[in-house]
Amino acid sequence: MKSKKGLGTGIHISSVSGNLILKAEKNVGLGEPIYDGKGRKIGIVFDIFGPVSSPFIAVKATVASPERYVGEPLFSGKS
Repeated sequence: MKSKKGLGTGIHISSVSGNLILKAEKNVGLGEPIYDGKGRKIGIVFDIFGPVSSPFIAVKATVASPERYVGEPLFSGKS
C-alpha cells in the first residue's frame, strides 16, 4: 500500500477542458490517481505542462464538482 504524497494545491478549473489545474510540488506520472485529504479518489493525471522547473498538472476529475478542490491540497498515492 502506498502512502500519501503531497502533490499540490488546486488553483483553478480550466475553462477549455474542465480539468482541475494544480501547481506541482512533486513529480507524478500520467494516468496516476489523485486523492483528496480523506483518501477519496478525485481523478487521474491527464497532462503535465509548463516549465520543467515549475510544472502544472491537469487532473481529469471523476467527481461531480471538481471546483470544490480549488484551494485544497491534493495527493498522489493513497494511505
